[in-house]
Amino acid sequence: MIRRLVAPWGRRTACIIATLVLTVAAAGVGAQETPLRLADDAPDRHIVVPGDTLWGIAGKFIKDPWRWPEIWRLNKEEIKNPHRIYPGDIIVLERGADGKPQLKIAKPFKLEPKQYVQAQKQEISAIPQKIIEPFLSQPLIVEADGLENEARIIATQEERVYLGQGDKAIVANVRDGSELWQIYRPGPAMKDPDSGDILGYEAFYLGTARLLQPGDPAVMEMVQVKQEVGKFDRLIPSGRPPLMNYVPHKPDTRIDAKIISVYGGVGTGGRSSVVALSRGKFDGLEVGNVLGLFRTAKQVEQRNEKGDLETVTVPEERYGLVFVFRVFERVSYALVMDAARPLALSDTAHNP
Repeated sequence: MIRRLVAPWGRRTACIIATLVLTVAAAGVGAQETPLRLADDAPDRHIVVPGDTLWGIAGKFIKDPWRWPEIWRLNKEEIKNPHRIYPGDIIVLERGADGKPQLKIAKPFKLEPKQYVQAQKQEISAIPQKIIEPFLSQPLIVEADGLENEARIIATQEERVYLGQGDKAIVANVRDGSELWQIYRPGPAMKDPDSGDILGYEAFYLGTARLLQPGDPAVMEMVQVKQEVGKFDRLIPSGRPPLMNYVPHKPDTRIDAKIISVYGGVGTGGRSSVVALSRGKFDGLEVGNVLGLFRTAKQVEQRNEKGDLETVTVPEERYGLVFVFRVFERVSYALVMDAARPLALSDTAHNP
């Protein structure tokens, strides 16, 4: 059985201040443990420009970007119908009647009509969409036999070993009349570093095919090929997921996850890397959760002043943040938003 996307995807229409933040009402948790902290050298105002993201703008004013609702004084109803931010808007930092910091949108600079219309079309996204878009409908997390019953390539054009763009393939078990199909190949097991349990298998995305001739077998044409496509590769109908707005927030429950892979087959990563975490829907994770990245505590031996060996515990240290944007039953994908050092496999991700 294929573990389908738990929550729908989001695109550039996720342009709202609410998609930056965590509120008490939205997150379903108690009051924040610490007072809101302004960023070092926080500006009095910021003029929104094309290329800004809401997360990046938040970081200019506060140290914990997901706590923007507190500084905007947003409530649950305002999150349902929030403000929008466009290039040219001026975000002003003020003090409220209670003396606490507050953000407001001032009147934008006067723009020529042509410029203003263009600005309205360039809504600011919550997080860097171009980085995560390939993961919103592409790699899948499947069970061991999750692709066994899907459509599969049984022969290639002119008996070629691999197919390229424009080549045709004979495909069996096509039970859907969808025009576009995504091509996958089962990947290695994804294991929990703590228990050793197999959490699922990552299905590698190879490309896209178009149905030319329905039937069993059917004929398909390769539309886009990102990796080599050949016999026995599987195909899944390429649906268009509904749009959504991301609302970053802390998890409702305690989450203790490990980084089990860095996309691209590398062992380390950093800011803007996409990582797989060893926790998913079953554990209480959901799209929009913000987690802290921590270097796991460890024990090291060193000599003391007397020259004797002693064991010293190096405590856990937070060095970054990840934003969960896709959730499966026991595994999740997250985007590294901030990282003060390179991350490594088996580093911990839990409540910030």
